[in-house]
Amino acid sequence: MKISPKHAFLCNVPYLFIFIFLFSVTPALSEDYDALQGVKGLNTVFDYGHASSEEALVIFPAIREVYQSKSVTSLSNPPSVVIVFHDAAVKFLTTERNGSKEENATRDKIAEAIRQFDKDGVKMEVCMYAVKVFGVNPDTIMPEIEKVGNGWIAASGYQAKGYSLIAVP
Repeated sequence: MKISPKHAFLCNVPYLFIFIFLFSVTPALSEDYDALQGVKGLNTVFDYGHASSEEALVIFPAIREVYQSKSVTSLSNPPSVVIVFHDAAVKFLTTERNGSKEENATRDKIAEAIRQFDKDGVKMEVCMYAVKVFGVNPDTIMPEIEKVGNGWIAASGYQAKGYSLIAVP
């Protein structure tokens, strides 16, 4: 059975209306934040101690959304983002690949995300106290990440400079 062009068009009209509705309404829903009224720019420090490397692959894109969102980039001052890694999160910041094939693949994805953060201008610091406690070889920490003695001191310093703290325990 052959469908006429007119019938095919009529069958697709509902999809066209759905597309137009989503295209026109979604940005308004996702880009309006009362909290940003009167704000000139966002300075955010993420206090990152989350131990799961798999969950980092979910959390890292959410962090990127903070500084790439149109609502944030449209502010008069550009966003400034810092990630301070501490606790067990330091275990997946290494260049070593001595886990299972799946673990190593996950670490490779994390390494790519770290390199992208660096390209995007995100400052990253790692707590060397945690590196020592968790037995990570300091020489294997990714070069994009600055080493600091104590991550909590770093996070506190950024707060003292006016950065908002977002804890990722």
